[in-house]
Amino acid sequence: MKYLISEFAEKSGVNKETIRYYEGKKLLEEPIRTDSGYRLYSDADIKRVKFIKQMQNLGFSLNEIYKLLGVVDQDSARCQNMFDFVSQKQIEVQKQIADLKQIESMLGDLKERCPNEKEMYACPIIETLIYDE
Repeated sequence: MKYLISEFAEKSGVNKETIRYYEGKKLLEEPIRTDSGYRLYSDADIKRVKFIKQMQNLGFSLNEIYKLLGVVDQDSARCQNMFDFVSQKQIEVQKQIADLKQIESMLGDLKERCPNEKEMYACPIIETLIYDE
């Protein structure tokens, strides 16, 4: 089945500008066009956009997704390469979580420096951030 861009956007769950952006980034191939120049998209294009959105939801950047699509489209060792890609992303996410936990702890420490009286000019948080090394 073939879809014009507005119907394709609706079925894919993205807007028309996103589709054009994906085309510009080479995440989607240039679609075939009607004689009057309208873009026509297929069910395979819908699946591709849904894959892209799913990968974005998992934290992959569009550059990473571009590389992943290379694996999906051409790679003879798809499963191994996809496994490696996902495993690397999991390591990155674990590092981000550890970093965020450290930031959370540091913010908690800063909050604890505040006395009960918050209507002071000399703020212990500011003093700590400016003068502690």
